[in-house]
Amino acid sequence: MSWFRCPETRPWASMRLFCLPHAGGSAVFYRPWAKAVSPAVEVQAVQYPGRADRLADALVTDPHQLARLVAGAMAPLMDRPAALFGHSMGAVLAYEVARLLQERGTPPVHVFASGARPPHDRPDERVAERDDDGVVEAMLELGGTDGEAMQDPELRELVLPYVRNDFALIESYAHRDGTRLTVPVTAIIGDADPHVTEAQAKGWAQVTGGRFALTVLPGGHFYLTDRQPQVIAEIHRTLEVPAPPR
Repeated sequence: MSWFRCPETRPWASMRLFCLPHAGGSAVFYRPWAKAVSPAVEVQAVQYPGRADRLADALVTDPHQLARLVAGAMAPLMDRPAALFGHSMGAVLAYEVARLLQERGTPPVHVFASGARPPHDRPDERVAERDDDGVVEAMLELGGTDGEAMQDPELRELVLPYVRNDFALIESYAHRDGTRLTVPVTAIIGDADPHVTEAQAKGWAQVTGGRFALTVLPGGHFYLTDRQPQVIAEIHRTLEVPAPPR
């Protein structure tokens, strides 16, 4: 089963944007982006195993292994410049994927780290160790639509195993010394996100020798659902691609 979902293939696109979802998220989260981004960009959303149309695939429990698998799957798609966008757990994974790509001589042109503290400054929350209601409560606190769906008992039974796995995966993550990024990094956060402050987000500057920028938009942890036009505009501006005609 392929690792990527491409809502709209664009053979003419000059660039690919690989999008990595949050804990408990799937590729469908980024589906609306395909219509919103410039025709010069092809969106490739990562589909982690164990969910949605990959429900039968074994969950990956180690963040470094997951990054290796994603980076490996990207290899055939690196025939044109690629940027990475990761939200929350996806931001840390995007960083690790970028390190691997750089080591292999195909660095991304940019890394967008959304709604996350930097890799060397991880929170000490342990949502994965809570009971089922506690995990659902954590999802509801974060916002997004996933939490509301968890009120349905059948859906909860289907979704909770991979949600818990994702929380365990990111909560077990430990930053390792090694390759320092040379690619530019942009951190984007919501001004009311309880999980990452502006001061913490500035820590992303330490992971790269490339240029760093921080964008703060109105909203909570899932600011990017309400602020999609601003996020896409920031991506266009940063990657220097023309915005689509209105």
